Amino acid sequence: MKKPEQQSFGHLLGFAPGSVAAYSSDYPSASKEDYPKRSDFRNYVDGIYMGYKWQCVEFARRWMYLNKGYIFDDVAMAFDIFNLRSVRDIKTNTRLPLHAFRNGNRRHPEVGSLLIWNEGGEFEVTGHVAVITEVSSNHIRIGEQNTTHYLWQEGSGYSRQLHARIDDDNEYWISCSYGDAEILGWMIQTGDDTYAEPTHSIDPHLFSIKTFNLPEQSSVHKSWLNIANADESAFVDAMGGHSLTHNKQEQGRYFTISEEAEQQLEHATNELHNLFMHATDYVLANDDLLKKFNLPASILPKIRTSWDNRLNELITSRFDFAMTEQGIKVYEYNCDSASCYLEAGKIQGKWFDHQNIDPATNAGKELFTRLVKTWAKNHTNDLIHILRDDDPEEKYHALFMQSVLESAGIRSKLIVRLDGLSWNEQGDIIDKDNEPLKWVWKTWAWETALDQLRSEENYDINSNNAYEPDWQSGRAIRLADVLLRENIMVYEPLWSLIPSNKAILPVLWQLFPNHPLLLNSAFEINSDLRRSGYVIKPIVGRCGANISLIDKQDRVIEQTAGDFDTQQCIYQQLYALPKIDSYYTQISTFTAAGLYAGTGVRADSSMVINKDSDCFPLRIIDNERFISISK
Repeated sequence: MKKPEQQSFGHLLGFAPGSVAAYSSDYPSASKEDYPKRSDFRNYVDGIYMGYKWQCVEFARRWMYLNKGYIFDDVAMAFDIFNLRSVRDIKTNTRLPLHAFRNGNRRHPEVGSLLIWNEGGEFEVTGHVAVITEVSSNHIRIGEQNTTHYLWQEGSGYSRQLHARIDDDNEYWISCSYGDAEILGWMIQTGDDTYAEPTHSIDPHLFSIKTFNLPEQSSVHKSWLNIANADESAFVDAMGGHSLTHNKQEQGRYFTISEEAEQQLEHATNELHNLFMHATDYVLANDDLLKKFNLPASILPKIRTSWDNRLNELITSRFDFAMTEQGIKVYEYNCDSASCYLEAGKIQGKWFDHQNIDPATNAGKELFTRLVKTWAKNHTNDLIHILRDDDPEEKYHALFMQSVLESAGIRSKLIVRLDGLSWNEQGDIIDKDNEPLKWVWKTWAWETALDQLRSEENYDINSNNAYEPDWQSGRAIRLADVLLRENIMVYEPLWSLIPSNKAILPVLWQLFPNHPLLLNSAFEINSDLRRSGYVIKPIVGRCGANISLIDKQDRVIEQTAGDFDTQQCIYQQLYALPKIDSYYTQISTFTAAGLYAGTGVRADSSMVINKDSDCFPLRIIDNERFISISK
């Protein structure tokens, strides 16, 4: 029998019921002429985002929309669909019930059901989803994308047939054709939940945060950080000793969250990263929206090029959350130059060791390892220059990342305040050892470089021509010269300016209204925000500067100063941090390559977490034990 011929990317494979086309997703064969930019891989129908061409999730969502008029929410991975419990009717903007039925269920699959595979094996990391097109007592047929890239049998309406069996208890079982993969079950849009997987009801107490203060150590070993390690030594210098916090009376304090909360934070992190990436793509395709980000016009071509070419080159980022018994809400996404990595990824683990606390409960225990893996996967062995300001926190932060790079087998050099950098005769930027800068990781914010452009007397920031720094032999190197030079690749990529800008928050609310993880946000104050109270945030700012909290009576309840008072602002629903003992407490999660990599906590007597707010150790304990100490 002749082996079927694999089709190139985008080639029509067949049609599922409802004349829904399925396409080859053989990415290596994708034409650079047809798909020159990353955004060309995003598929929309009637202006509604379906997914990434031509993945399994895109096909399932498009089939639902074209045949039923509803879609399921964005998910981080295909297997996450099994946890969804509603779909959104596009015409009425209402929610309809969606139920999951585990493989071997008495509720048999139906035509139009979504078949879900778990992560692992053939579908490592992602899982898989297909649309069931035919059901019988001994087989089902499915339509799908992103498995094989072969033409469907002409007129068949399906891609594959899977063996099925009904047992003596009328349970319906489907066999997976891949021996190392597992079918979770099927999803049906129905109001009848008989035999369905239970809706995951979470005890609200599991979202609370607890704090404890251990008695002072009686041991003579007061030094618990290894000052032979450069990053730990710099942290000791910054804190004035082996102290976790600036308050010497609080060296025994730690915070605790439940295992369930940590799992929900992981899910929220992965889902939100996808939402922010979708919103970034939406903004870059909408010139009117992009103007609200107050970016120099001459930088926009470079941002778009960065997005098209380097979408998958994000190393790490940080989400900031308010977590209360009412659930989890995201404040913002620090996708450009986030901090607190040493504290979460190393210091709190050292503290647990010092206090003889089970290291397995450390919420940041995997952060270092995941960052190492991300660097090893995303970068060659070329030298990376680490750029930082002359600031104690940036010093230990940069040294921490240097230790990550070293563990990943990547050589790096530290550059403080651009010291030792100069131009060579070819117009390249070189360090004091005459090694050219090709790759850069920075603690500086991208906006610092943009401010240098805005301050240039003879430079038109509104020019439509892409900015490229001029070089002059003997002229001092500026940050903008390094970060915006065409032959220097920077981490995090230039496109991270978009999701890090607070102007992305109203865009997210527009795209995903009433999403349970988002707060109502707008470019102008409105009646809904007045009723809830609101926060005024500069679209570009750092460390909690220039933020005002306004209550329902239009009174200012907290206000911070800073250097961003001239920036444009957005308005976000007031959702106060929980106050634990005397501390307002913020949970932060860290990513590696856009996926959850660990959790940390910051706390302050102020309602706004700022540069001087302390990081504390964070423990994760099992749900039963957490509930017992919550009552």
